[in-house]
Amino acid sequence: MDAGIRYNSSSPLSLSGRTPSRKKPRYDLDRFIPNRSAMDFDFAHFMLTGGKVKKDCPAQCSPSKHAYRKHLAEIFNVNRTRILSFKNKEPPSKDVSQESFSPTQISSKCQRHIPTSSEKTLDAPDLIDDFYLNLLDWGSGNFLAIALGNLVYLWNAANGDTSILVEVDDDIGPVTSVRWAPDGRHLAVGFANSHVQIWDSSTSKMVRTLSGHRLRVGSLDWNNSILTTGGMDCLIINNDVRVRSHSIGVYRGHSQEICGLKWSVSGKELASGGNDNLLYIWNMSMASTNSATQWLHRIEEHTSAVKALAWCPFQSNLLASGGGLGDQSIKFWNSNTGACLNSVNTGSQVCCLLWNRHERELLSSHGFNDNQLILWKYPSMIKLSELYGHTKRVLHLTQSPDGYTVASAAPDETLRLWKVFGSPETVKPAARMTTEPFPNIARIR
Repeated sequence: MDAGIRYNSSSPLSLSGRTPSRKKPRYDLDRFIPNRSAMDFDFAHFMLTGGKVKKDCPAQCSPSKHAYRKHLAEIFNVNRTRILSFKNKEPPSKDVSQESFSPTQISSKCQRHIPTSSEKTLDAPDLIDDFYLNLLDWGSGNFLAIALGNLVYLWNAANGDTSILVEVDDDIGPVTSVRWAPDGRHLAVGFANSHVQIWDSSTSKMVRTLSGHRLRVGSLDWNNSILTTGGMDCLIINNDVRVRSHSIGVYRGHSQEICGLKWSVSGKELASGGNDNLLYIWNMSMASTNSATQWLHRIEEHTSAVKALAWCPFQSNLLASGGGLGDQSIKFWNSNTGACLNSVNTGSQVCCLLWNRHERELLSSHGFNDNQLILWKYPSMIKLSELYGHTKRVLHLTQSPDGYTVASAAPDETLRLWKVFGSPETVKPAARMTTEPFPNIARIR
């Protein structure tokens, strides 16, 4: 049954009383009576039988040490439950406003509402059922591009209008990848015949064609004016679209088709995943060298194809990757050292990953067996919500320019929009990106 709003249409991307107040009794007591139901007995037992908390005098604790401990407490969610909780609290001072202790104010900040059904469902006929392709992207101009067979459709998220941007013959198509340039105007389109075309969406005209690959191009990503392409020929090519001789560097390392490409936010590092179960992290400057080992890190921990890649928006050296059906895990990597920071078994094929730009959350889309989306809290990796609606594996995910809406596409020939990342009224300001876990703490030299 459709979880969202679907409007049937033959064209693609169409919308298939107050209660009386009671006076509180006055308690004139000379002591507080413990409330057993509010006690944390496990924590109390731990502290009484062996747990020790060492408290330093504020005068002896340096500002940097104090900030370090505060940061640790926030990250690891230190249990702040009191050992003893009193049934009858001491009345607040008259100088302090009663509203500052309101329980309703505290609970309203705990967690936002996460809709579990899609907001809209659009028809997406002829969407190719191929795990290794990347057929959906949402540009900064608020146009959503989706490849359906030999066609590329644009959906205007502002007014719902649909148009065809690209239409090719069978000797060129089908379309195997799409990716918007940072300007939100130009769209890169990869094809099964190994060519890549750049299209101007404002004029609906092709600007140029890029060659260099021998087989289909299933992965694309932009780094300013550099378009990086990954193909079934195992090559990753950097193309400067401003110059005639566009190929400015090639990365070699994969032995099977490249199915995932993502540049870091800084534009200095590139992550690539392939059908050879390998994850590579490359440096921008290494593409032009002839070294036998161009990569920064060659990671072999995944046991299936690596398509899902996502750089963290609030910690520049943090990379998340997801494995295919034979792996089913999400892993987190320090791109500086290549170390695995955490690994979570999701229980199903990981197709795509998206970070929430406004909260410390990660969204994953999955294949067999439930074809669902899962929202995770980072770094605890606790499941916040599971979103169902697709009846086949969710091969594609993309995010709206404002970061609040997510679009998903699947071979069940539907494209669904989810308000999974909240709204501007409910989401806190985005955390400032840090290059290290504790950037403000003095380091030991």
